[in-house]
Amino acid sequence: MGSNSRSMSNVQQSAVAPSTLTATLPRFLSRGHTYRAVVGDTLVLPCQVENLGNFVLLWRRGTNVLTASNIMVTRDERVRLIDGYNLEISDLEPQDAGDYVCQISDKINRDQVHTVEILVPPSVRAIPTSGQLQARKGGPITLECKGSGNPVPSIYWTKKSGANKSTARIGDGPILTLEKLERQQAGVYQCTADNGVGDPVTVDMRLDVLYPPDIQVEKSWIHSGEGFEAKLVCIVFADPVATVSWYQNSFPIQSTDRRIMATRANRHMLTIRHIQQEDFGNYSCVADNSLGRSRKYMELSGRPGAAEFYSPKWGRSPDSYNLTWKIDSYPPLEEVRLLYRRVQMNETYQQPGRWHDFILTPEHRPASEPLTHIMSYTIKNLHPGGYYEAIVQAKNRYGWNEVSDIFQFVVATNSQDIGPEDAEVVASSKSRSNSASIGSLPGSTVLHTALLLALALSNCQFDRRRLGLG
Repeated sequence: MGSNSRSMSNVQQSAVAPSTLTATLPRFLSRGHTYRAVVGDTLVLPCQVENLGNFVLLWRRGTNVLTASNIMVTRDERVRLIDGYNLEISDLEPQDAGDYVCQISDKINRDQVHTVEILVPPSVRAIPTSGQLQARKGGPITLECKGSGNPVPSIYWTKKSGANKSTARIGDGPILTLEKLERQQAGVYQCTADNGVGDPVTVDMRLDVLYPPDIQVEKSWIHSGEGFEAKLVCIVFADPVATVSWYQNSFPIQSTDRRIMATRANRHMLTIRHIQQEDFGNYSCVADNSLGRSRKYMELSGRPGAAEFYSPKWGRSPDSYNLTWKIDSYPPLEEVRLLYRRVQMNETYQQPGRWHDFILTPEHRPASEPLTHIMSYTIKNLHPGGYYEAIVQAKNRYGWNEVSDIFQFVVATNSQDIGPEDAEVVASSKSRSNSASIGSLPGSTVLHTALLLALALSNCQFDRRRLGLG
């Protein structure tokens, strides 16, 4: 009876075996996927199986088996199973990248593949690693840095400004080549690597441009007077650092209680106290380094300084103009020379008239005004709406100064016209001009004078050689 029962059971199982076997085969509920994770993070790779039964589930990477069922085969303590058969990898490293296979150990050997890509933040290093480079002025230099990371980072270059902040991008790629170096190109260059993983990283490279001394003078002409003080300044740029010497009329100057030499950064100063007659003359500063020598000249003079005009561009009166200027002179002024002329012009030409030349004697200057002379002169019988230019030159006991820059002015307009006549100059001492500003002129006058001045300034570029003063 028992034997028949077992036979019947086998027959029934044979009859239903195909459909029952299909229903109980294991299958994956999860799907293969590509995962991107950053170094140091924790990653979980899912492997969910239905109807696993007595089959064994394996995790392997290449030929290396990581887990078998619930048994940890790998000795890597960063790897473990969680929530069933999900594989967790903590503290990810770049070498963890690759394919991970969750496999069912049946005869079919079905598996599910996860691809892991490890994102590595950028890193960058300078070549050479010291980050220090030197090159001669006029020659080329190549700056290089190397970046790494995943994805491969992009590289770009900037140059730090005086405030130690990077300026606009000046180059892309790991190599930056600078041709025909100038001294201004010395400084700190910054190489930046960025791949979108974390923050960009930078490395600084210091470029020193070696060049012979380059000198700039603060003033090429210094005005002073006997008993007073003067300061001569040379600004020296050089790499290697230059030694600086001072000369008067080609003779070296030694430091004394009255002649004091000082240096602050690249500013070299010669201060002369209690100036005497023999202190006036030509001075020079000479800078030397291993690459060469440079010299710049200055003049210390008792002659007056050039006149500086204070008058407004637009006159208030239709037939006269008040011209005001200042002149620096320690000794009293002996003579002042005023020259002016009218300039006729339109859109296609300009025709200057003849110069009116006057020698004027300044009034006595009180001792309480030791330096600056302020003078004012009214020029009369001018043409309404006329365009004029003027220059001034002054003389003290040391001689005539340089001719001033040309001063340009426009006379106010009215409905009447005055025929050309010689102008009359009326001198007054130490009075400042109170001529009206353009805002106080009538509307038509403002328009006329503004247009005339704009035309004059666009058409005329004056040169002292034009003056005909000899």
